[in-house]
Order: sequence, then C-alpha cells, then structure tokens
Amino acid sequence: MKLNYPYSRISSLFSQTSTSEVVITHVSYDTRKIISGSSSIFFALTGSFRDGHAFLDEAYAKGIRHFVVSQSDSTKQLDGAHEIVVSDTFKALQQFATFHRCRFDYPVIAITGSYGKTTVKEWLSELLSPDFILVRSPKSYNSRLGVALSLLEMTKHADIAIIEAGISEPGDMRFLEDMIQPTYGILTGLGKAHRSNFSSHEAHLKEKLELFEDTELFYYPAEMNLTKENGVGVNEESIGFSFEEQFSHDKIQRLNATLAIAMAQHLGLSDEIIHLRLGKLGSLSMRLETFQGIRNTTIINDAYNLDEDSLRYALEYQLANTSEQKRILVVGFGDSGTSLPAWISTLAREFKIDRVMVCNSLVTFDSSISNASILLKGTRSAQLERLAAQLKLHQHQTYLQIDLGAIRKNISFFKSQLAPTTQLLCVVKAASYGSNATKMGQFLEHLGVNYLGVAYPNEGIELRESGVQLPILVMNCEEESFASCIAHALEPAIFSMRQLEGFVQELILVGKSQYPIHVKLETGMNRLGFAESDLNDLIQKIQAQPEVFVKSIYSHLADADAPNSEFTHAQIHRFSNLSDALISSLPNTPIRHLLNSEGIANYSSAQFDMVRLGIGMYGIGSNPEVAQQLRAAISWYSCVSQVKQLKQGDSVGYGRTFIADKSMEIAVIPVGYADGFRRDLSQGKGGVFIKGTYCEILGNVCMDMIMVDVTGLSVQEKDPVEIIGEHQTIAELASKMGTISYEVMTHFSPRIHRVYLEG
Repeated sequence: MKLNYPYSRISSLFSQTSTSEVVITHVSYDTRKIISGSSSIFFALTGSFRDGHAFLDEAYAKGIRHFVVSQSDSTKQLDGAHEIVVSDTFKALQQFATFHRCRFDYPVIAITGSYGKTTVKEWLSELLSPDFILVRSPKSYNSRLGVALSLLEMTKHADIAIIEAGISEPGDMRFLEDMIQPTYGILTGLGKAHRSNFSSHEAHLKEKLELFEDTELFYYPAEMNLTKENGVGVNEESIGFSFEEQFSHDKIQRLNATLAIAMAQHLGLSDEIIHLRLGKLGSLSMRLETFQGIRNTTIINDAYNLDEDSLRYALEYQLANTSEQKRILVVGFGDSGTSLPAWISTLAREFKIDRVMVCNSLVTFDSSISNASILLKGTRSAQLERLAAQLKLHQHQTYLQIDLGAIRKNISFFKSQLAPTTQLLCVVKAASYGSNATKMGQFLEHLGVNYLGVAYPNEGIELRESGVQLPILVMNCEEESFASCIAHALEPAIFSMRQLEGFVQELILVGKSQYPIHVKLETGMNRLGFAESDLNDLIQKIQAQPEVFVKSIYSHLADADAPNSEFTHAQIHRFSNLSDALISSLPNTPIRHLLNSEGIANYSSAQFDMVRLGIGMYGIGSNPEVAQQLRAAISWYSCVSQVKQLKQGDSVGYGRTFIADKSMEIAVIPVGYADGFRRDLSQGKGGVFIKGTYCEILGNVCMDMIMVDVTGLSVQEKDPVEIIGEHQTIAELASKMGTISYEVMTHFSPRIHRVYLEG
C-alpha cells in the first residue's frame, strides 16, 4: 500500500477535523500485520469473531497513533492518539477506498463469476504486465473487505487496475460496484457453487451483472447467451485462438484463457504477442500453500509469480502466521545473472525479514537453515516449486490437503446461525479430526474463536507448547493428569464426585484457588456426567471448596443428527432444568453449552451461551440445507507409482483374490490401510479417481499400496490420484467402508503429509 494522505485530509472525509498532519501511507485492520505503525491508520473493524476495539492497545504498542473507531473516546487512555469516530468502521473503510479509487482515471477491469476469477485475473496480468504497469487484487481478495484493500493499492504510476469481485449474499454487488466503478468487466461464468443464498439462478445472475451496469463493455462466455447491450459473448472461434493442445482435458481452463485473451485484444495486444505469451500460461496456485519442512521449518509456497502486490500479500501472510521462527524470503528469477531488485529489498526491510536469498537453482539453497519460516516467491521460469518439493519434511506421495479458507467460510456460516452473543468453542480433539491440532489451534486462535476443546490433557499440552493461549476445555481428565492440566492452564470437565474430590486435592496441594472447571451433566447420552440425583452433593461440594469455580455447564445430545427428535427435545428440556437448578446455587452464572455441529444445524434455538463446533468446520453435515452452505475442507490425494499390463489369468495382490479374465492395465498407488485406506475397500468395494474416471480396487488393499483398474485410460506414472475430493466425498468413502466420516478423518495416518491452503 502506497497511500499519501495527511491524516487531516482523511478526517475531513468523515466531516471531522484534526490537528495531526502525519502522512498516512498504510491502512491496517489486523494487529498481526502492522509494519509501519507510525504512518498507518487503524480501522477497528467489528466482525463475527473479533471486535477491533479490543486490539487498540496492541495497535498502539506497535506504533499506531491514528484510529478509526465506532466507540467515542476509545483511545482516551492512549497518549498522543487521534481518533475518527464513525457509526460503522467497515463502511468508513469502504468510503475511504471509494474516495481513493476516484482519484484515478485509468481503466479498472472488474472480474466476477462463480469460478475462475483468480485464474482469469492472473492470466490477464501475465499477458499485460510486460506492456502495462498493473495494480491487481492479491490472490483471491474479492470480498467487500478484500475489494476495499485492493483499491487502496492503486497508485498514480499504474496503467490498469484488475479487481476481483466475489459475492455471497444478495446486495453485496451494489456495494462492490459503488467502490470499484469499473471501466471494463469480465464475467467468468455462473455455476452452482455460490447459488445457495439466492432465490434462483436468474437472481444470482442478475446480481452478478450489476457490476457491469456502467462499464463500457464486458466479456462473458458466448454459451451464456446474454442480452446486454454492453456485453460481448466470446469463444475460441471469436478470438481466433484454439487451446486443444494446451488445455485438451479442461474446458474451464480454455474458457478462462478465452476471456483473458479477449480483454488483452481489446487493450491493444497483437495476436502475435498473445501467442508468444500464451505458451507461458499454466496451472496457477490459487492460494498460499503451507506445509512442514525439513529441519523444523515451515514452508510457504507461493512460487508462481513475482510482483510487488503479490509479494506484499505473501509477506503479510508470513508475518501473521509465524510465531517464534525467524523469517526468510527466498526469491527466484530463472536467470542466474539477475540481482535483487531494490523494491524487494525495500519490502524485506519493511517487513523485518531476517534473511533474503536469491535462489535460481536448487544447489544454491543454504542447507544449514533450520527453525525458520521460509517464503518461496519467484517467477514461473525459476521453478521454485521444485525447491518446495525438496524442502518438504515427508516425501510420502500421498497427502492431505486442508483448505483453511473453506474452514473459515464454514465457521462463518455456523456463526451466522447463532445469536451475536453466543460464544464458539471449536473442538480439535483427535489431532483436530486428522488435520493436525497444533496448526488448527493456531489458526482458530487467529480467527478469533472463544474456546478450544480437546479430549485429553496431552492434546491441550501440545497446543500450549505451540503457543496457543485460548481457554482449552479438556473433556476427559483423570487423576494421573491433574498436575499437568493445572501446570498448563487447561480447564477440566468434571463428571463425577470422585474426580471432583481428586482435582480439589491437587489444587490444595499446589496452592490454587478459584480454578475454572466445567461441569458435565448426564441428560440422556449415558456416558460421562452427573445425574440429577448427584446435584445436591455436587452443589454442597462446590460451595464448600473455594479451590474451584464453575466456568461452564454442559452436556451432549445423543440424537442431534435427527431433526425434530422427541428424544432430543426432551434432552434439551432436561438440560435446561438441571442447569437452572445448579446455577441457582452458585455465586456466578456459568456459560451453558449443549449443541455440537449437528445440533447447531437442527436445534439452533437451544444454543444457550456457547456451542461446540467440530466436524462441521470441515464442511461435513447430515442436514441437506446446511450442507449446501458448506465447503469441503479436506481432500486426499496420491499419485500413480507404476502401471502394469496384465494377461488373462494373472492375479493381483495378496491371496490372489483377483484373477484377470482378459488383458487389462492396472495402476499401483502408494496408499494402504496403514494410511487409513481401510481393508474394507478391497475387491471392488472401493476405488479412486484418475483423470476424472472411477477406478475400482483390484484384489486386497495392502498396508502401503492399492492396485486399481485403469484399462483404456492411458495412465502414466506420476499421474495424480483423487481419493477424497471433487468426485468422491469423505461421506461417500466412509459409506463404502461401512463407517462414518468421523472415523475416516480420525484414522488419517501421521505419515501422510499435510498441506494447508490459505484462500
């Protein structure tokens, strides 16, 4: 961001005056990303999870002296602070972005659609960048907040701005169009992915088209047959290009290339130049990829483009997701003679990077680096993705992909079903359903949830040792773990008198008082918990022991998956009565919580003070209406190790349970029951997808391998294999195993590499 506004000028936008003449160069809304505090203005945004006003002290400590707030005198205790008071800080940020955009008269290209927005933006940028100075949305910054921040990147030195615009709710596009005021537009297409919040396909399309009401022209896929005067339908024939060789198996990618080329032609690029640059277009990393590296490193792979805007975005992400590790930036240019440009050095100093490395070949990387967060950023020709593969801690070809952007979206949806005051506890037990509890705990803490929940103290200790400070509820804490639980500030669930007495004794031993506990009530699950007949003894014990205080009261629903279950309604009523009786005898008013993910979906009226969200975070749920709003967050992939030809009579695998009755071709894939791909899937009960085609299991699943039928598919070694993903959901694979999604997720082997995507 390269703003240049006296603070007094910004104040005047909101009809306020100020004596400060400090020049503001940056806008900040997240204290984890503050770099140039003294020249930044902090917008205290209020969202579903966080209220920016709670972080004013932290922003001040990082050098911020200028604030936009919605609560008068918020900065009264901060010496030398200046504040602009508005009714809505988010609308104020949008107003500021709109003001900034109006200062420039060069073309602004707006891109929207249900899919392909980021690809078209990046490809159009690659086609135009040698001839134009561009400003573009970093990664997939297309929400109302993302658009505002993208517009604030506009400078007088640019020739063209390319801005993504995404919508999730009716009415969103009106705000985006007001901010962007596009000159030209691109509609990438309209699929089913974002339709659920709109009454019909037509309503969704109408909302998208609002972005182009005042554009000189916009391009869209010719097959949509729109009747807009300023709209131009394009296809491969109309632009004079064919992509059969480059994108022979991918119609969507051919469509994306067509739209990017049509706009490049309109902006004056010759077909000869476009042909030359077209060969450099390839698959794009849509999101930052984060994974564990060798020698205790964290690798952030963004090795697909290198420009100032995308580098700044990646550095902000690295800063926000690095705790104790030193930060290293590795840049590659694909030309061994290229020296480090001044703008990269400037950004590295601004973000206080510990070390910058130019790496144009694998052999130049310093193998002594350890305990570091390493950001890889380079041009396509530098091929830093090869270095990323070299730095991975695990080389197992089978890996899980965890989409943090999808998890964020799913949590936001569940949060939208709750009252504003209802707190959110996210359950990260069993390695956070196979996704790695440490990584998820840190992510959820940054997201702003209220509580974490684990099954056993060792899981909570792991979170504490990774730096997580959120309150952590331990649902199974026995006498042997009391001391370590207290030492790590974990909060135990108390479910029996024996357990309570033992915990009180441990607190007396270590001299602790008023320690938070969570009382578990038995309401019909018949697992752990105090029965109604235990309440009097429980109340007397708690009243007599100053060592503890009741932080929350909770229970579990036995049949939350079933909507309008009489048993569940009875459980809710029982919990309400029992917790009321307990609270009436306590000096404080504890938090009450009963609902899990399915409970939120089916019984949201019983949300009490807090809910517990677990598997729903990952986009899994049995309620069909809720499932439409969620996005799958877990994918499981592998690749083909070897392809073999079988003759009639050849057998496959242990026990020779499959005998070929004709000539056929099989692929061997490095995944087996040691990875969580259970033996129940043997002999055709299960399968995987290769090249979009279902390939069933032949013979028995081995410990480390499976064999599948790929006859007629022209499969080669290293071809990608989808185990869970677009074609096969976790629920579908679980059904073939004869189990449930929970079991599949909690049996992912630790040896499977985890890759985290930030979108």
